[in-house]
Amino acid sequence: MKVLDLFCGGGGSSFGARAAGAEIVCGIDMWDVATKTFGSNFPNAVVKTSKLEDIDPNQLRDEIGDIDTLMASPECTNHTCAKGSAPRSEESRATALQTIRFAKAFKPKRIIMENVVHMRPWSRYGEMKEALSDLGYQVDEFVLDAADFGVAQNRRRLFVVCSSDGFVSPPKRSRRAKQKIVSQILDDPGTWKTSPLFTERRAQATLERAKRGFNEVGKNTPFLIVYYGSDGAGGWQGVDRPLRTITTVDRFALVEPSPDGHRMRMLQVPELTRAMGFTKRYKLPFGTRRQKVHMLGNGVCPPVMKHIVSSLDT
Repeated sequence: MKVLDLFCGGGGSSFGARAAGAEIVCGIDMWDVATKTFGSNFPNAVVKTSKLEDIDPNQLRDEIGDIDTLMASPECTNHTCAKGSAPRSEESRATALQTIRFAKAFKPKRIIMENVVHMRPWSRYGEMKEALSDLGYQVDEFVLDAADFGVAQNRRRLFVVCSSDGFVSPPKRSRRAKQKIVSQILDDPGTWKTSPLFTERRAQATLERAKRGFNEVGKNTPFLIVYYGSDGAGGWQGVDRPLRTITTVDRFALVEPSPDGHRMRMLQVPELTRAMGFTKRYKLPFGTRRQKVHMLGNGVCPPVMKHIVSSLDT
């Protein structure tokens, strides 16, 4: 199975598809840090740093040949509820329609689109699905939670799965995938530098979230607080459950007891990488820490894509 990955980011979708036996022939993204990362993980693939609007899909087909599967994770910022009441960019939303242009040129057997669940109320969502149907695809949509596929994170995402040869069977929760929890992705104590939780410079909102955690789990059990961003569940969570959804900002901090009082640190890139479901084989050699966090938070959990691709190939 040969795969073209549009809006490839750092390669989460492709990493999962490769684990299902696919050959990744090309990845395209407009962010150079993402394409450098993609290239380091898929050295045999053609990698292009460009807007899709600036690429002629027919010329690309001449370059890379036929493909079996087209994957796409269009820009999601202007669909997600995380943007709150801020204005939406219709131009950004419409990048999803580039998938249709490439589908017309390549005519793949399968198309897999991933995005936030909030893409469905988009005014052109029905138009997009209808255009795919007009190209001869059976179009189905599924909302899947990464935690159901052995990922230590609750991450609900929309997958629009298209097939040119009929019915698409719904991807089901893997019976073999045991639920993973936060404590399984954390590095050992002492691996990373920590700072005192209670300091004069610490924001009051942060301390309030920590106090709510103490009230539930006590003073001797580690837990996480939401350090940046809003949270409707008290701003904290235990380490005995999957992580809440990773975003493009440095969101989670670990609070731990110590002999000299409670200490705190942000979750680090290796921990977030594991929480996305990547294996040790995945490389993140490029970008600042902030850029790596952004790339991970904007990515696709490989085990979910592996399961979808495996389901389509049976």
